[in-house]
Amino acid sequence: MTTSSRNRSLAGRLTVQGWFMLVLALMVILVIAGAVIGAQLLTKTNNVADRLVDRLHPAAAETYRLQSALLSQETGIRGYAIGADAQFLAPYFDGKQDEARAAGRIRELLADRPQLLADLDAVERAADEWRTGYAEPLVARVSIGSAVDAASSTRGKTTFDHIRALFATQNADLTAAVDRDSAELARTRNVRDTALGAMVAAFLLAAVALTILVRKLVARPLDDLEAASLRVANGDFDHHITARGPADLATVAEAVEGMRRRVVAELASSRVQEAALAEQTTELDAQTVELRRSNAELEQFAYVASHDLQEPLRKVAAFCQLLEKRYGDQLDERAIQYIAYAVDGAKRMQVLINDLLTFSRVGRVIDGNIPIGLDQTLDKAMTNLAAAAEDTDLRLERPDELPEITGDPTLLTMLWQNLIGNAIKFRAPDRSPVVRLDCAPDGDTGGWRFSVSDNGIGIPPEFAEKVFVIFQRLHSREEYTGTGIGLALCKKIVEHHGGKIWLDTEYTEGTRFWFTLNSPVVPEKTSAPDETSSLGESSSSDETGPLGESAPSGETILPGEISPSSQPVSP
Repeated sequence: MTTSSRNRSLAGRLTVQGWFMLVLALMVILVIAGAVIGAQLLTKTNNVADRLVDRLHPAAAETYRLQSALLSQETGIRGYAIGADAQFLAPYFDGKQDEARAAGRIRELLADRPQLLADLDAVERAADEWRTGYAEPLVARVSIGSAVDAASSTRGKTTFDHIRALFATQNADLTAAVDRDSAELARTRNVRDTALGAMVAAFLLAAVALTILVRKLVARPLDDLEAASLRVANGDFDHHITARGPADLATVAEAVEGMRRRVVAELASSRVQEAALAEQTTELDAQTVELRRSNAELEQFAYVASHDLQEPLRKVAAFCQLLEKRYGDQLDERAIQYIAYAVDGAKRMQVLINDLLTFSRVGRVIDGNIPIGLDQTLDKAMTNLAAAAEDTDLRLERPDELPEITGDPTLLTMLWQNLIGNAIKFRAPDRSPVVRLDCAPDGDTGGWRFSVSDNGIGIPPEFAEKVFVIFQRLHSREEYTGTGIGLALCKKIVEHHGGKIWLDTEYTEGTRFWFTLNSPVVPEKTSAPDETSSLGESSSSDETGPLGESAPSGETILPGEISPSSQPVSP
């Protein structure tokens, strides 16, 4: 079997898309397996901890109460025998009641511990023998004035000494049980920590292995095909192109190799060279169409995969909330806190997915480039921000009339909303936000130059480039919410309309952004079939917030755009 045949048997059974789907499936299986194992270990640890904290420790406390009650009874009887005063019997009768309560509670807590219950039974029997054989007769004799004989006193002391010995046995057995459960809890926690560490290590190793696998079976054949094609294109027509890798890459390689052979054959005859070149051109065009189709399928795969990722997130949050609702009275404060962490993490992950989809579709999936007055897009953006503007007493200073340009209305509305929304979000705490808009013709490009200035907290000059990088934040999430995509989105929208955007580092009264708008850059249409609805596709989920929650007050959301809470943070 040749090397080519072996490679085809291993990597040629799947397409590039198939390999990526296989890798994704393996990663999902690893995550599910790790979650199941982790849940089992956590459940076992919690069971041992609950048994120790909720049963043994309370049982030990009740045992001390029981023993204290018996000692109180003995003290009361001794005092009554000496003083013949009825008030000395109060500790005796109170001790009997405390003993009954403590014994009942111990039986409830140690229902599954027969050995410890046997110690309790022995103490109770000895106590009953002491009361019937010594305490009760002594009370009767003293009450009628009879003397207590020495034999009776000796018998009572011997019986109670036996009870004290049973106390020691009971305490020793209970302490041994606590020690065993504590040791078991420590072992369980060690096993849990070791297993979780092993799962993390296994996941990382699997990720590295899968990366290497994809590199070897997909990326390397693609690089080889590229190098071989370039070598042939540079004039080495005798270089053989080997078909390796996934099925679609192998098909392209075979087609290119066939083209190479035809070129070599046709070079020998000048008469048919022109026809051969035409045929090659046709083949190249076909291959280009095929590659475009393959790229469109890959885009659709990434789009669908990212949407499918949201369904497990919704399930995680929904079932965590159901768990809290149904079993909230059985969960402690820490368990409820863990549920809140899980729900919050799922929400933030969905916001990130939606933001990435919105960012990737700008300039690629559009409503259409039409002549539009920027006054209309600004008015729509202010309508979306009406609640936030009213809450913060926003004052907007704008020109009497903004120019008309050719562009995408939805993208331009998003541009205004993100820039003005940032001014509201990062306002100074001691004054109401003031936003000023200016525009003038741009003599360098023939378009228009705009500025958006505010009186907020400002951005240090050293971060002038960083603020336009996706997911770059200058503040912690506790200070300002968001994912750090708003200004990156603005940059992409401006560049789609043939302009550029930058931070005015010399402006010190707040923040000022400059940007230019010209004719939009229209990309070649390669969008997936399910993206033909443009940026409005995800409007239902964005308008309600992640996982079905209502959007916060003042955060009206455009169809298909990120909410103000997911905009990037200025300093």
